[in-house]
Formats: sequence, structure tokens, C-alpha cells
Amino acid sequence: MAMIDRNFTFATNGTVSAADLHNLIDSATIYQDLITGQLPITSVGTNYELLIADATNPNAAPNAVTVYDLFEDALTAGTYTNANISAALTYGTATGTRLVSTNATITTGTITTGVIPSLTAGTTTSTAATITSGTVTNLASTTGTIATLNSTTGTIATLNSTTGTIGTINSTTGTITNLSTTLAGDFTISQGTGTLGTTAVTAGSYGSVSAIPFLTINAKGIITSATTGTFSTTPADGSITPAKLSQPFTSATAVASTTGTAIDFTGIPSWAKRISVLLNKVSITGTSNILVQLGTSGGIDGSSYEAQASIVNVAVATNNSTSGFIIRDDEAAARISGIMTIANVSSNIWVASGALANIGGTASVQMAAGAKELSATLDRVRIRSGNGTDTFDAGSVNILYEG
Repeated sequence: MAMIDRNFTFATNGTVSAADLHNLIDSATIYQDLITGQLPITSVGTNYELLIADATNPNAAPNAVTVYDLFEDALTAGTYTNANISAALTYGTATGTRLVSTNATITTGTITTGVIPSLTAGTTTSTAATITSGTVTNLASTTGTIATLNSTTGTIATLNSTTGTIGTINSTTGTITNLSTTLAGDFTISQGTGTLGTTAVTAGSYGSVSAIPFLTINAKGIITSATTGTFSTTPADGSITPAKLSQPFTSATAVASTTGTAIDFTGIPSWAKRISVLLNKVSITGTSNILVQLGTSGGIDGSSYEAQASIVNVAVATNNSTSGFIIRDDEAAARISGIMTIANVSSNIWVASGALANIGGTASVQMAAGAKELSATLDRVRIRSGNGTDTFDAGSVNILYEG
């Protein structure tokens, strides 16, 4: 094994000058055999030293560095364009900043299990990179665009998008624990909690037995103002009409009394307590008088009336009836006009009274009255000829009822 180049010769027992010794040292060469001929070692400890020459100063002696110092961030700042790491790279508990150039591109790489403490997009583009089960603790996109973000089983702890756009977020089984955003309109989501926007309305109850609530509601169904007003103790003139009552004063439809032997009014409500029978120039073909009969859902009741009618003119004449409330009509030429009022006493007991006039034939005025107890609730009234065979031949009839 040659270690030193023989550039100089020396005579036996000759004298070596100091200059020759310097030339000898300066020209000394360590051949490759000195290294390759050594026994290899299988592991390197942290205290093992390497000799590293300074290429900028070839006359300087080489420097010694330990393996530990070489890999503990001893590399100077610079760009290392082709660094291929085929096996697993573990940082352990190492701290510090590892920067990726803003123009770097991950085209088809896959990070299968890893933790990225802080990833800032900037103008970085990721074409098909996928994080399958790792955890991205803080993902911020300032002006870049994340077109599609897929999280299968991992967790995105905090997702912040300032001015960029997240086109599609698909989360199948993962969890977005804190999502904060202001939506267009009146709804916001902050730290995973949705909140409706407030309005100018003060929270509270509006309206009572003596106060009317006045509400303004917009097209979204949101109450934008709420106040109360008081009831007026005196209704305005004309504001209360029979039609506004729960049991209104109701007029039936007038029926011409020009044919038939009887005219029925049905469908009278159970709350009706007073019924007025109106006759306008009513005439029948004979002289059998006119009866007003009451009925229930089972039909007209034509018995057990206690009724009487009397003509008051030069002479007094009286007629009684048990078949109905009687109205005297003792001449074919009679034309009867007037009102017979039937009122409820209690339960199904009814009483009647009337004042009517004969304006045809022999002029006269008559008074009528009576009583009748039904077996059920009244719901109909009939006006008929007394004998059931004489027919109506003139006039009209109607009824009014009220609660």
C-alpha cells in the first residue's frame, strides 16, 4: 500500500534539509487505498467524526465534524433541488420551521399518515394530493382556491377561508368541529353554533286581556316591530252590526204566499231564542183562519197549543186553537199584515203574541197570544191554513230570528 508519493530521492547517510522536509510534507498524497482498504462499520455513533475540506481554501487543513452535528441543522441556508426520500422520514420531537417553496407543486403525491401543523396555501397548487387519515390542525387559504376538499376519516379542527373560495366540502364520517361563517341574510354560524340575526324588537310578551298586540312581520316571517294598544271602552258608532254578533239577528228569505196550503221555514239554529213571523197582505181562499205551528227535527208539532186570537173593532170575536197559534181570517177577502213574535221561556217552552190587521174585506185589528212546550229543540216554523185544504192566494211571509 503506497501512502506517500516518491517525488524525492535521498542519498544514504545524506543530510535532509528543512526545505526538503517541507517539500516532502507539501507533496504528500493520501491514496484511495488508504480509505477503501479499511474495514467497514455497520453503525455510526453521534460522537464519530468526519473530516470535511473547505473547497474555498484548498491550503487549509480539513475540519472535523460529528455525525450528530452534521444532521442537527448544520446545513446552511440554500436550495436543494433534488432530494429524494424513499423510506419513512421521522422528525420525532424535533421543532423548528420546515418551509416549502411557495412555487412548489405536489402533483400526485400521497401523505398517508401525517400531521401538518400549519399549511398556508398562498399560490401553492395541489393537483391530486390526498390526506387519507392524517390530521390537518390549521388550514388557511388567503387568496388561493381549494376546489374540492375531501375528508374521509380525518378531522379538520379549524377551517378558515378569508377571501378564497372552497368550492365543495365533502365530509362522510369526519367532523368539522368549529365552522364560523357569515351567511347572506340574517343567519350566522360561529364555532359550530347557528344564530339568527337580531331585530329591533325587544324580547318579551306583547298583549294581554286589556292590551292589543300590534306586530309588523316581513316577508321572511320575522317580526320587525312589536307594540301594544288598549281596547276602546266605547265602540265607534256603527262599528257593531248584527252580522258581527256570535248569534246574529238573521232574516230568512221571504216566500210568496200565493199557492199551497203550508209554508215551512227550517234550519233555525238552536241558539235562536226569539222568532218573528212576518205577514204581508196574506190571503187564503177560504175562511178557516191561519195557524203558526212549531216543530223539531222530528217534524211539525200540531197539538197541545194553548192559543187565542180576538178581533177588536165594533164587536169583539174570539177564536181558540190547540193546533197552533191562531190568526183570525174569517172572510175570503181578508188581507192579513202584521207580526207574531214567538219567544223561548226556558228549555223547550215557547210563548207567542202578535198584533195584526185585516186591510181587506171588513177592516179590523186582532190580538193573538198563546203557549207551547215542545219535546225537543225548535228548528222550524210552519204557516198554514187552518183546515189544511184552503190555499194561499196572495201576499208573502218571512221570519226573523235572534239569540
